[in-house]
Amino acid sequence: MIKKIIRLFAIAALSAVSAAAQAQTYPSKLLGHETQIDNIIKGMTLDEKIAMLHGKNMFSSAGIPRLGIADVEYADGPFGIREEMEPHSWNSAHLTTDSATFFPTGSALAATWSTEWAYAYGRAMSREARLRGKDMILGPAINIQRIPTGGRTYEYLSEDPLLSGMLAVAYTKGAQDDGTAVCLKHYALNNQEDYRGFVDVHISDRAMHEIYLRPFEMAVREADAWGVMAAYNKVNGRWCSENEHLLTTVLRQQWGFPGMVISDWGGVHTTVDAVKAGMNVEMPGQRFFGQALLDSVKAGKVSEDIINQRVREILRVRLTVKPIPHEQANKTPVGNAEEMATALEVARRSIVLLKNEQLLPINPKVTKRIAVIGENAVTKMALGGVGAGVKTRCEITPLEGLKAILGNQVKLTYAPGYKSFDRDSRNKRLTPQQPADRQLMAEAVKAAKQADLVIFFAGDNREVETEGSDRKSITLPSGQDELAAALAKVSKRLVTVVVSGGPVDVSKVSEASGALVASWFNGSMGGQALAEVLTGQVSPSGKLPMTWPKKLEDVPAYATGSYPQNMANNQQGDIFVDITRNRSNDRRQQLIANYAEEGLVGYRWYDAKGLGVAYPFGHGLSYATFAYSSLKVVPTLDGFDVSFTLANNSQFDAEEVAQVYITRHASHIARPVKELKGFQRVALKAGQQQTVTIALRRADLCHWDEAASTWMLEPGEMDVYVGGSSAQLPLCVSAVIQ
Repeated sequence: MIKKIIRLFAIAALSAVSAAAQAQTYPSKLLGHETQIDNIIKGMTLDEKIAMLHGKNMFSSAGIPRLGIADVEYADGPFGIREEMEPHSWNSAHLTTDSATFFPTGSALAATWSTEWAYAYGRAMSREARLRGKDMILGPAINIQRIPTGGRTYEYLSEDPLLSGMLAVAYTKGAQDDGTAVCLKHYALNNQEDYRGFVDVHISDRAMHEIYLRPFEMAVREADAWGVMAAYNKVNGRWCSENEHLLTTVLRQQWGFPGMVISDWGGVHTTVDAVKAGMNVEMPGQRFFGQALLDSVKAGKVSEDIINQRVREILRVRLTVKPIPHEQANKTPVGNAEEMATALEVARRSIVLLKNEQLLPINPKVTKRIAVIGENAVTKMALGGVGAGVKTRCEITPLEGLKAILGNQVKLTYAPGYKSFDRDSRNKRLTPQQPADRQLMAEAVKAAKQADLVIFFAGDNREVETEGSDRKSITLPSGQDELAAALAKVSKRLVTVVVSGGPVDVSKVSEASGALVASWFNGSMGGQALAEVLTGQVSPSGKLPMTWPKKLEDVPAYATGSYPQNMANNQQGDIFVDITRNRSNDRRQQLIANYAEEGLVGYRWYDAKGLGVAYPFGHGLSYATFAYSSLKVVPTLDGFDVSFTLANNSQFDAEEVAQVYITRHASHIARPVKELKGFQRVALKAGQQQTVTIALRRADLCHWDEAASTWMLEPGEMDVYVGGSSAQLPLCVSAVIQ
């Protein structure tokens, strides 16, 4: 390990408040219409103003027809434009023109560790949103993955704030450069689905800013995000939809956010407190921001100046985003070649090779008979469970992808092996942890005996991982562990592909398998991308955006006893489901989620406690062999440039994600063992080497000072580590800030 001392004689501001973290990178585009907005507001009636502050239909809020101001049309959700719904229900409108591309879900996008492809992803989402007549995408979903069992882990990006933030910035820029507003969600600390509608998160200011708010701050300050969605839960005693600290002090005052805040569907609880705190639009109805708000203004409880400000913030977005005339929307088919190509490129880069004992890539000259086992080989993941899905025109399954590439060279035999957890099972309140199906297992074992190679498709589906409820365990469902053991007894050449949106317990399937692959819920082109990786047409280059623990008890939220919470009367319910069934979302009992682990989320916790994991944050193998050398750290006006040589010492063209972590041994404040502070995806031809430079920004080296309520940069020594995962960091130098 190389170790040198580099000293940085920084400007005075470097050891105080970080200038980069205290101001937006550039003025918001939303602020270019203030004079026009002044005139519009002067010409509006109070009734017209109130009409803009609540839902008009299930996915729209009102404009001002008399003044030529169009309604705001919202696109659900973050990984594909949802089909059109009936105006006032969750029922499909049954159109034939409202298909869309199913993009890889959030955890898959994060596994690319690519800002370039996150930008392309956001741009492609916008292109389809515009064809569908939408003004604002309800995404990206950028909450931190605090628990692996979270029902929306597949939608969210990462356990790490920097990785989440940099991808959120790129996604936001991609969408908004193309003309569609984003709506960052769910602000803030919506880190569980169980009891999300009435849990109260208790957390320190420092942990909140450094971990959970940081991705939102980056997307607002660095990408000028135009929309934010308030979460269902409470934070430190106040609902997010009426949390003055979150919506006014932090979002609007500290970050300078000039845009609009909408509620999660059914997430508003009051009238006066919510509108004063900074809420702009209650969705999807008008229980609190309709007649009740009008009455509150007339009674003097809410000033018309506040109403004018809320209307102004909406008009800023409305005048920045060009409306699509209703007659032009949903006329051109969506899910076209350019967007499908983006989905394919993202999927290729997301696939993570966890383990490989020389079974991959598949060589069709040697392997002539392959048994494909598991329902996930043929299951489509665009729809399922509760919440947003995509009515896509195309979704290539893994079996279809393998047939397209190997069909003429290899005999492929398919057996389901297990019966997946499905909608009927969910309706019957069954658990995904059903025993193995003996008949299906016997058929799969028979097929495996006759094959040169077995590819077992394990994992979850969109009914197991779903909005509105968290998984109760990370054990593979449907008896898959038992099936894997049975397959391993008859085949020494077993490749397991885990299809999931988040971590699962792979201890048993890893032991049974010579190769292990994570392929995510990988979108319309996921099956093609996977087949290309398995056959070596593309070298795997995905890296885990979250830690895969050995067991659930090791996860910090579980280890500290802060999750799961339990209702005294076992009143399991969900606010989203309640509003669809016209039930009250009032909850008499408040549950406390005490984030006792503070900032030690994910790999930070396992490092601090010395706990082993199944697969570490940032892990991902390749068919290529990479070598890191010649590390240099050079001070700049904005921080440091970290430069090193990366060599591809193999016969495969491949991409590697180089990662930079820092350690502050002599810090005067409590810090993690190490933290991600930079990364870059690098493409290298076989035998090629390249000098790579990754910038460490002052804003990302700061800590949140609770006494000063601002970001501060502590002088002192730091070790800078570089490598291919959080657990493989062969290079190190020390740098001193003074």
